[in-house]
Amino acid sequence: TYILYTCMLISHISFYFFPGSVLGQSFCSGEDPRCSGDIPVKRRIDCHPQPGASQENCEARGCTWCSTDVLNAPWCFFPEDSPYGYSLSGNVEKTAKGHAGLAPTWVPVLGLAVVFWRLCRCYFTILCPTCEGEDKDITKIIISLSICHRWDASLADLIFSNQYLQITTTVPSTSVYGFGEHEHPSFKHSMDFATYGMFSRDQSPAPFANLYGVHPFYLCVETDSNAHGVLLLNSNAQDVSLSPNPSLTFRTIGGILDFYVFLGPTPENVVQQYTEAIGRPHMPAYWSLGFQLSRWGYGSIDVLKETVDRMHYYDIPYDVQHSDIDYMERRLDFTYDKENYAGLPEYIQQLKEEGMHYVLILDPFISKDEEPGTYKPYDLGEEMGVWVNNSDGVTPAVGKAFPDGHSVFPDYTNPRTVEWWTQLCLELKDVLDYDGFWIDMNEPSNFERGQYPGCADNDINNPPYVPSISDHALAQKTLCPDSKTYLGEHYNTHSLFGWSQTAPTFHATQKATGKRAFVLSRSTFVGSGKHGGHWLGDNFSQWKDMHQSIIGILEFNLFGIPYIGADICGFNYNTTYELCLRWMQLGSFYPFSRNHNSEENSEQDPAVFGAEFAEISRETLQIRYSLLPYLYTLFFESHVHGNTVARSLMHEFTSDQQTHEIDTAFLWGPAFMIAPVLQEASTVIKKCYHTRIKEMNCA
Repeated sequence: TYILYTCMLISHISFYFFPGSVLGQSFCSGEDPRCSGDIPVKRRIDCHPQPGASQENCEARGCTWCSTDVLNAPWCFFPEDSPYGYSLSGNVEKTAKGHAGLAPTWVPVLGLAVVFWRLCRCYFTILCPTCEGEDKDITKIIISLSICHRWDASLADLIFSNQYLQITTTVPSTSVYGFGEHEHPSFKHSMDFATYGMFSRDQSPAPFANLYGVHPFYLCVETDSNAHGVLLLNSNAQDVSLSPNPSLTFRTIGGILDFYVFLGPTPENVVQQYTEAIGRPHMPAYWSLGFQLSRWGYGSIDVLKETVDRMHYYDIPYDVQHSDIDYMERRLDFTYDKENYAGLPEYIQQLKEEGMHYVLILDPFISKDEEPGTYKPYDLGEEMGVWVNNSDGVTPAVGKAFPDGHSVFPDYTNPRTVEWWTQLCLELKDVLDYDGFWIDMNEPSNFERGQYPGCADNDINNPPYVPSISDHALAQKTLCPDSKTYLGEHYNTHSLFGWSQTAPTFHATQKATGKRAFVLSRSTFVGSGKHGGHWLGDNFSQWKDMHQSIIGILEFNLFGIPYIGADICGFNYNTTYELCLRWMQLGSFYPFSRNHNSEENSEQDPAVFGAEFAEISRETLQIRYSLLPYLYTLFFESHVHGNTVARSLMHEFTSDQQTHEIDTAFLWGPAFMIAPVLQEASTVIKKCYHTRIKEMNCA
């Protein structure tokens, strides 16, 4: 018996079982004609996605080995029309050879449930009703089915085993968008054998690196200009490969294959349907749409005051001041530095009386090395048993983070942790009169590879397949996968850490302030937008990062997190006058608009560069402020109906193929376009678009 989501209005259910078989005898010898390259390269599906492929181990898997000059194309790939496996419409046929090395254990019987609910929405899941059985060979199944109108798994094989699941679908065009969180070179994906890993990580943006959040969702615009979207609801480490057939191959190392298909037919309809399933975006407070300022490294309240004063001196529109970890006493959560930030409670009150708002940062790790009885967050957490534990499920996992000494990590999936966190947030409100929280480092970040004394050598910490993620290691810069949380092993819940922290922080903030909550989270997962916003992390003061911020903002609007922005002028490195000025002009139109950078870098607030810079920034921000009623309305439409706030031109002009690749300009809603200067030493926008989206030169 399987429990389907009761909130769905179910109009039709189909349920199937199909038995598993072992991969068939390889017919891919050196003499076989199929090894001559007759199979089109664009149809190749990688049969050896992990490093170290060779002809010997490829053919041991029953796969084809053929070299090619096509960049990134696999040399080891699944053969087509092979006489092994099963079809839903075919007969069961057991074969003789196993699929060695890719998946360790096979599942003898699988279930396929297909659910149609509401109009233009479909759900299907592939799962194992039973995993019993003595045969430990490998399951490999060919599925020839077309599900939900937009899912076609006939190109390649389904693999379903204990720690490796793989499924491929063809897509009807190459206009594919989404998948995150990554630094993507373009909004429209390249389908030339690109692979993206998804596993939350403390990682500054870098090409193809897995970053802070996990969003296994894509949107495809078809050749007839209709659009559909697909979500793989899976929190395990995973990757997706995009091939020029065009096709998509999903691989994950746990859980089930749980897919939602949204049939549009417009891109906006897809996002509306998606957010209906995962939760509508929260409604931000009006004040949080104003310009915001932050810096890691003010270092003292005197520097903070000087910054605020010069912003006011130049009359730059400015509503929210943030404090990074340097406001804390020795980087300890729920404290403030009474020496360098003496008078901070009174100063926050002064700013609030002047109409401003204040946001504090909190990190998830808690120091365990303070004197007993002197640090309540740890003492109370110990008493309530709120930590992520080691594999024994009893002793807390101990790692290294910003505080001196060692730290432990709250398990926000535990209801007791929610009580602990809420109490501390409420008590902090009595000391520092904050308006919202910015939660950082919640991938969770750990400065070591696993906790002390290291990760055990087992299949959980070192699975047979590691997706295409940084360092090819699940424990790098975080906790060991066999750590225990309230919901189970960290192996399964790692990418849920930031998501599980966001909702308790949202509710605690709402309770503390009595108003709409402001929560900004670095790590996100499917549905995080219901309780918080996001910024694009530790970007760099480079021209390419400014352009790529547009791509990230468009993607997170697809993901149902429209309250999104990037650190204006860049977080890492020193900015330049010209770059920062152009970035202030662009950032004035981020849905979440904040200038922020790292310690030891030069100050970059829009008042520090002098009168001319301040005047241009003021004029640009005044345009933003004049449009706030419109922006606020867009957020209302997002909150109620699931619309995007910032959207690509493709969303409004889907039938115009030129718009499918535009990511240098974007829209607020349907009616307002922003086309910034993104090139150094330029005063001309080389491509400008009017309402019919025709290209022209313009100043």
